[in-house]
Formats: sequence, structure tokens, C-alpha cells
Amino acid sequence: MLLAIADILSADDLGVVRAALERAHFVDGKTTAGWAARLVKDNLQAVRDEALTEIAGLVEERLRANTTFMLSTRPKSIIGPLFSRYETGHAYGLHVDDAMLDGRRSDVSFTLFLSDPESYEGGELVLDTTLGEEAIKLAAGSVFVYPATLLHRVAPVTRGVREAAVGWVRSTVRDAAQRELLFDLETARRRLFERDGKTAEADMLARCTANLLRMWCED
Repeated sequence: MLLAIADILSADDLGVVRAALERAHFVDGKTTAGWAARLVKDNLQAVRDEALTEIAGLVEERLRANTTFMLSTRPKSIIGPLFSRYETGHAYGLHVDDAMLDGRRSDVSFTLFLSDPESYEGGELVLDTTLGEEAIKLAAGSVFVYPATLLHRVAPVTRGVREAAVGWVRSTVRDAAQRELLFDLETARRRLFERDGKTAEADMLARCTANLLRMWCED
């Protein structure tokens, strides 16, 4: 499932994150890439210190507070995020994320956009899908969620600076198709409940969702 979620970070949150990144120490992004990805990764990565650890905690807190993010990814744990900076000329060529990160399986990848889209040109997150390439460039504070199994790249930045936080989810539901089905069922159940209240149909959807989750989840 490919999903854009707006307003994960508020304007105040963005101010806090950007201020921390202004003070952060950045190094060559190849230091956090796998052996193959190093060949195509050309960006800067913020070194995690106490301040950035707090910022990473803020990002995770905001992600976990978002119902859409939680229902679409069903996280057992969130890995990262890493804070990246792409200056003019930087890019990240086609690659797939590592299957294991910090000793945990990566099921879902996410990119949290931190720079206003008008402040830079290029820098789109480009996904290699069955329908061809899909280019994503969202408003600051928005997150894009996609299966970690997809090949993807970051297009060259031709003007300005692109900053983003990237991370991964170790999901309680390993299979992407199962996660999408559960997301659709739960979304439909909640909308039906909001419209009609507690009905027999809403109860039936609740039972189906809960029992499918029992079948598929890894606790």
C-alpha cells in the first residue's frame, strides 16, 4: 500500500526539528548504507546525538499518535528515523532497503518530508512500481508510507536543500496485502460506526477485522 499522510508534524514541531538539524553534525550518507547502496547514495546524514535522539522520539510520538499511520503499518517497533540532507547535486540512486535493520525485519518504509516543496527543485522520492515510476514530493510535515520491498530512489536535487527523516516499521502483520486488507476493513468499520453508530453490520466488520488480525499477527 502506498499512502500519503498529511500533517504528521505541526508547524511548531517542524520549527523544533529544523532548529535541531541546523545545529546537527552531518557526515557522508554512505556511512549508513549497505554495501550495494553505497554505490548510489550521495547525501548527508545527521549524526545521532542527544538532541537528535529527542527529535527522533518526537517524530515517533507523532507517528504513533496518527491513527492512519498506525492502522496502515501496525508497528511492533519503529526503526530510526535517520535525518538526511540533500544539497544541490545530491541524489540517491535505485536501491531496496535492507531486510534487517538494527536486528529487526523492515516491513514498511516511510519518508517524512521536512522541507517546504517550494524551497527546492528535484528531490522527489521515486518508487519503482508495477505501473512504472511514481514520483512523490509532499508538503513539509507529511509522511509517505510504502512497502520496504520496493525499489526506490531520490531524484537529484537541482536547487535548494531537501531535508527528510526516513525510517522503517517492523509490523505485527508481515504481509503487505494482509495489512492493506485490514486497513480497508477497519477504515470501513469506523466510517460506518461514525455514520450509524453501533449496528449489526458494524459488529460483523469488527469481528472479521479482529479475527483476521488474530490469524495474521505476530505479537
